Amino acid sequence: MNKNHSLVSRNVTISGRRTSLRMEQETWDALGEVCKREGKSIHQICTLIEERRSVSNRTSAVRAFIIAYYRAAATEAGHQKAGHGNGA
Repeated sequence: MNKNHSLVSRNVTISGRRTSLRMEQETWDALGEVCKREGKSIHQICTLIEERRSVSNRTSAVRAFIIAYYRAAATEAGHQKAGHGNGA
């Protein structure tokens, strides 16, 4: 199996409770980028996701959040807010 696509388990604290999530390294990297951009810890972002979760699987909720975050950034408004996307 390709090492880059292996699942990685990490502990996070959600609403004061420790749990583990198992995701691809690329997904962890994307979540880390979201945290950095938002100025929040991984625990804070995961708590926010948990509070808004509508699917039964916590890991799926995290993945869906990341996709929604990047999709919003890919809009014209998202590009302008980030200071790029002028096509130049």
